[in-house]
Amino acid sequence: MNIKPSKRGFTLVELLVVIAIIGVLVGLLLPAVQAAREAARRMQCSNNFKQIGLGLHNYHSAYNRLPTQSGGTKNTNVDGSIRGNLHLLSFLVGVTPFIEQQGLWEQIANPRAINHNGSTRTPPFPPMGPVPWDRSYTPWVTQVGTFRCPSDPNVPPANFEAFTNYAACIGDGIASNNHSCVNDDGSDASWCLPRRGGMDRGFFVSRVETRFRDVLDGLSNTIACGEIVTDNNTLEINTVVVNRGSNAAFFSEPAVCEDTIDPNRPQFHVSGTNANNWSSSQRRGMRWADGRPVMSSVGTIMAPNGVSCAYSGDGSDTMVTVGSRHQGGAHVLMGDGAVRFITDSIEAGNSRANSPNWPVGSSTTPPGSESPYGLWGALGTKAMKETGGLE
Repeated sequence: MNIKPSKRGFTLVELLVVIAIIGVLVGLLLPAVQAAREAARRMQCSNNFKQIGLGLHNYHSAYNRLPTQSGGTKNTNVDGSIRGNLHLLSFLVGVTPFIEQQGLWEQIANPRAINHNGSTRTPPFPPMGPVPWDRSYTPWVTQVGTFRCPSDPNVPPANFEAFTNYAACIGDGIASNNHSCVNDDGSDASWCLPRRGGMDRGFFVSRVETRFRDVLDGLSNTIACGEIVTDNNTLEINTVVVNRGSNAAFFSEPAVCEDTIDPNRPQFHVSGTNANNWSSSQRRGMRWADGRPVMSSVGTIMAPNGVSCAYSGDGSDTMVTVGSRHQGGAHVLMGDGAVRFITDSIEAGNSRANSPNWPVGSSTTPPGSESPYGLWGALGTKAMKETGGLE
């Protein structure tokens, strides 16, 4: 007699147990996948910064100086129109031929008789281009991949200028750090010159040429550039530069810029906080070619991912802060080309202390003073004989 073996399936309980186990495994796997993706994005961001660092060193080897932050050509008025760029170009413009963007550099360095829409330009754009907010000039609306951190998802809307996540370090001064007492025609602004000593402290100085030899504290101890987050129009504190409405109180006490933080949502400013025009691309990181602090500079006053604020519009004196979409901190590029990750908890001294160039002639911050902003401030100054450094 043949007895056929009975076929036995899963019971409902066994099936539910298997589904539950699979669910747990998937739940454990997804965060790991997300973390791996962010680690890859963070590495790509670091590699972008290294390319910019190599570009800076190659530029210096070629010209024996660094590209000027807020440099370019003087204003030339032809038939009532501005044909220069008013000394407003960022250091990133000069770096382009040294990061495999020779074609873009050729467009910028030569006259250009074509608008971005393909129509004829009469007279042509001058060499080194027009002001950086001119959207009819193709180079200014060309996105350079090396200038973007892949962790920052913000993308320019249609017909905007192109963005940047990497900015020049201009040290720990605030007053007049948008022009460093140099007019847009290249002449000195005599009324401002007493402040100059407090503005020459950073690796870059707006509208002033700098060289490696100026970095007396050592290239490995001085921040050359810092990472920034582009403004996403949500009043997030590490993206927006608050317009203080011509109130200079933060020059002498930077911490007052925190007074608009929402106590219920401390990563955001309260609704209605004054910021520059978003649709006109006048906010953080929205023009890679624009050398003014709101667009492409950082200071070392507030710790990474802290608040930023400006005296008034996008061309004014600012306290601008390093920031990123990476967890817990942001990248900085040191003068020797090394890329370091700085945590939000770095020792940043007294955020209620006068910035070193305000008020003019103050005995509390004489020329040559160490930074009042702790280790973070010391890393942003190039010649103050501060010996603290990163391990």
